[in-house]
Amino acid sequence: MRSVQTYGKLIKFSHTVFALPFALAAVTLAHRLKPVTVSSFFWIVLAMVGARSAAMGFNRLVDARFDRLNPRTADRPSVTGEISSRAMVAFIAASSGLFVFSTAMLGPLCFKLSVPCLAVLFGYSYTKRFTAASHLYLGAAIGLAPIGAWIAVTGSLDVRILLLSGALMTYIAGFDILYACQDVDFDRSMGLYSVPARWGIEGALRLSAALHGATVVALAAFGQAFHLGPIFYGFLLAIVGLLVLEHRLVRPDRLERIPIAFFHVNSVVSVLLLAAVWLDVTLS
Repeated sequence: MRSVQTYGKLIKFSHTVFALPFALAAVTLAHRLKPVTVSSFFWIVLAMVGARSAAMGFNRLVDARFDRLNPRTADRPSVTGEISSRAMVAFIAASSGLFVFSTAMLGPLCFKLSVPCLAVLFGYSYTKRFTAASHLYLGAAIGLAPIGAWIAVTGSLDVRILLLSGALMTYIAGFDILYACQDVDFDRSMGLYSVPARWGIEGALRLSAALHGATVVALAAFGQAFHLGPIFYGFLLAIVGLLVLEHRLVRPDRLERIPIAFFHVNSVVSVLLLAAVWLDVTLS
């Protein structure tokens, strides 16, 4: 159990709540076209867990030298020695294997896309070394989740699901910029690229707010594309309220509130999105 907790801390397993609800929302909508079996649902969830675990493990491995110097991240198991580099490599390999095997169980198209998907996810770990657009790259990489879930159920791509992926991309990128405000001084001292390090805290907060505005627009368009009804839009209003709250919580002189905004508010937003789609589809 201690090992499970240590690896959970390494990859921040609790943060799965950010993207998984978006993927399950895609599954819920795809179910209207092709019924989702218990088996396919099981393999979709395992694929999500495997992909995210592999990506986070890889990030911890290649960023260990930076994490060791950053006071905020110095207690990570990859830095303290609780998990060795060799063990992390084994964990990444096992998680990648779980993802690839799960996609194979979901069909040939999913299997063919699995390795390119991992390459995109792993690529994020290097972006902060050369571009402040790393936040957008992260959003785009995680935004693959609804697309993958849709393909896993239907066996093909529907361009409408790209609206949900776009919403997830801007949502993730927006709060990743907020989160990066904690490390602005460290990033500058190490020559790392981020929006706060490049344009300052105030500029970062403005861009984050603009991205979350784009999230709302994408979700509204997504609802229209899939003919969702009043239930969905009622929940969307609640999501708008939470995003406004998030940006009222975090100010240039209130950066200590970032963890509250990052985890508590954003996790509720993701869960509300899934509830909005599921209830609208079920009750309508």
